[in-house]
Amino acid sequence: MEIGKLYNHGGGELLGEVEYRLQSDDQSGWWGELIFMEFTRVPDGAGYYIEMADGRRGACSIKKRVNKAVHGIPPRYYYYFRGVSRLEAA
Repeated sequence: MEIGKLYNHGGGELLGEVEYRLQSDDQSGWWGELIFMEFTRVPDGAGYYIEMADGRRGACSIKKRVNKAVHGIPPRYYYYFRGVSRLEAA
């Protein structure tokens, strides 16, 4: 897994560092899964902006993966993310 950052939409507020795995990055879209490095509460939905380890950025939506294992106390959940814009270089 690689290290990235998740922001609120527009990149104004850093919500936290994330470990992510990009599952697909092609013309039809990009998606993957992430887990926050530290406990962070975020609601499902659109309005997020992810910055990848290689500097690319894009708007995305996230959804908590309830069928994935939870890590630690307090719990850290896995999230599914899907791009809603193109990934662009910084």
